[in-house]
Amino acid sequence: MREPTVTDQHPRFRPVLDRFAAYRPRPGPAGPDGALFELASNESPFGPVPSVIQAISAASAGINRYPDAAAAALTQAIADCHGVPPSHVVVGCGSTGLIQALLAAAAGPGDQVVCPWRSFEAYPILIGLAGAEEVRVPLHDERHDLAAMAAAITGATRAVLICSPNNPTGTVVGRGELVALLRQVPPDCLVILDEAYAEYVRDPHAARGLDLYHGHPNLAVLRTFSKAYGLAGARVGYLVAHEPVARAARAATPAFSVSALAQAAAAAALAAGPELAQQVDWVVRERTRVRGELLAQGWTVPQSAANFVWLRLGPRTLSFAAACAQAGIRIRAYDDEGTRVSIGSQAANDAFLTVAAAQCGHDRPAVQEGSC
Repeated sequence: MREPTVTDQHPRFRPVLDRFAAYRPRPGPAGPDGALFELASNESPFGPVPSVIQAISAASAGINRYPDAAAAALTQAIADCHGVPPSHVVVGCGSTGLIQALLAAAAGPGDQVVCPWRSFEAYPILIGLAGAEEVRVPLHDERHDLAAMAAAITGATRAVLICSPNNPTGTVVGRGELVALLRQVPPDCLVILDEAYAEYVRDPHAARGLDLYHGHPNLAVLRTFSKAYGLAGARVGYLVAHEPVARAARAATPAFSVSALAQAAAAAALAAGPELAQQVDWVVRERTRVRGELLAQGWTVPQSAANFVWLRLGPRTLSFAAACAQAGIRIRAYDDEGTRVSIGSQAANDAFLTVAAAQCGHDRPAVQEGSC
């Protein structure tokens, strides 16, 4: 049998893939004392509570079996937690996986999806993979400009994405302004409200999707167990929406996309509400402290309702991130825009504040954005 001839030909793929940057693995170098503080991915600084670990251990005994494709037990637990019908709940592989399912169900070639920018960097990828056209609406004062987003809606708009708190700026959408937008969106246009950081919100005027979705059949509310619940490695999230929207999301979600271990962990995390609430409250207090010290140093930091803070540094962004890396601190740098810094352990936060203080006094005449 003759060996096939190797050529430079390969299968053809969609040109849209060329628009997306490849995933960048986390760098390994630590600081001078060997410490490495991970403040780039908005993970919880706390490990799972004991009851969650026990649930994962117990579920592992049946790992030879496929998980429940309907995630019935977890779906019921989420429905009970929020007082909604189980038919309005869809469980998926993180909130990102569910956004992908919604966009695949609602949009395609020739359609448009309106989204804020800068916002969650997965949005352009998911819109592109759906084959739709992305319509970016710039932030105003680090917040969603919902009036401009409403004005960007056309007859081709199939979905509107809203991120509150916004990733990476941490700002929230107000209830009144979201209601005003919902009144302007055509009823056949899907509104996707990404509330991945909802548990950290303390602003009484912030929009709460689960309070609004009952009166808006085109609104889908996304939540995740990756952040406040400390299950980023389990990859499980959920949406709440009226049955037609929920049904479409289920149809576009691959079967068995949430493992049995993830389902068990998430259900146990819901049941551990008081313990997790203490952890979330600690993060909120640290968020307040970190922002307060940054402001005292002279940085401009928007009010954050998430588990991170945002520094718009412009051309100083990469040098600031490099200074953090030299100290063993990994933060998320957005080229020449700014940096997002997660709230970690107290030691990690203190280490970051020390670097920020040194950078604030460095090359002062050149400071423009995020200035001190």
